[in-house]
Amino acid sequence: MIFDRYILKSLSIATIFIALTLAAVILLTQSLRFLELVIESGASSSAFWILTLLALPRFFEIILPIALMAATVFLYNKLTMDSELVVMRANGVPPMALARPALIMALITTIILWVMTMWVGPASLASMQQMRQVIKAQYSTLLFREGIFNAIVPGLTVFIREKEGGELKGMVIHDSRDPKVAPSTVIAKRGLITSTDEGQQVMVYDGSRQSVNADTNILERLDFERYSIDLPDGTGTVRQRWAEPDERTIWQLLNPDKTDQRDVASQEDFFIEIHRRIASPLLAPAFVVIVLNFLLLGPVDRRGQFARIAMAIITTVSMQGLYLVTFNIALKNAWGLVPMYALVLVPLILGLFMLSEAGEDFRRRMLYSDRRPA
Repeated sequence: MIFDRYILKSLSIATIFIALTLAAVILLTQSLRFLELVIESGASSSAFWILTLLALPRFFEIILPIALMAATVFLYNKLTMDSELVVMRANGVPPMALARPALIMALITTIILWVMTMWVGPASLASMQQMRQVIKAQYSTLLFREGIFNAIVPGLTVFIREKEGGELKGMVIHDSRDPKVAPSTVIAKRGLITSTDEGQQVMVYDGSRQSVNADTNILERLDFERYSIDLPDGTGTVRQRWAEPDERTIWQLLNPDKTDQRDVASQEDFFIEIHRRIASPLLAPAFVVIVLNFLLLGPVDRRGQFARIAMAIITTVSMQGLYLVTFNIALKNAWGLVPMYALVLVPLILGLFMLSEAGEDFRRRMLYSDRRPA
């Protein structure tokens, strides 16, 4: 149908434009989080943009439903003000037929959101965290100043003769962090800061490790070609990073590592995250149905639809806020999933019923019953 193609094309263009505008705003706000890290680490500008772009897919879960809702309000209000919808309604076109292009667009948006929340978003978030870890390792090289003894943490002192690019030359490392182990001194010609799954390390080459045996008071020396020393993170400990539920794809959530105690203990968190990814994309069709009910049902007011538009926006914004509240409740108690799903599905199903022929018959019966004499 020509009308469907026309509305669908206009909705697509408006939704993409609004989504890109909102994404640009979020891009500016989120970029501030990475700007200081990238500048201090000496990383390239491309690293800054990659970090920022990797953070965006997660926000499209909120951006796309709002963009589609705004595009639907704008387009259907414009069609009403231009009397295009008025003429079609006068020719007997039912509300569901008028709503069909927006519902098709909502279905397409929902499928896109499911793909993003199930795979693209978690994968990009995990990549972003990994990249931040690498940049943090680069930043660690700036902690070492040339020509002085750098006290990294209590018990760990590092001396560097010079730095050349990412390489450290002429290194002396004194480690007395563990009181149960004799202090040791490592002397090496060169070294590098590396990032591993266990944390950050100084990898030194062509040197020796010296320590005094506490029992014999004899100096022991070990020459090496390569030797690694763990660096502490911000808490003073080196630990392996655990992937949070929102960093895991749907397959990883459904198949946690049974040998990992934290994975086993987080089974309920994985369960809640799975349902969040199912329910969140359904906000897009729910928002569209709410807007269509406000703008397509009832008499047409030639003076404008400001009141209806305001009510549609207030309803969808309130629904978004309540959804976040119910999700936070679900994080504490799995029964919170019931109101979370109800908040999405009840307006969607009820709104579709009101737009259908059965809903039109119901409205007529209600209108007729209101006009019957007492």
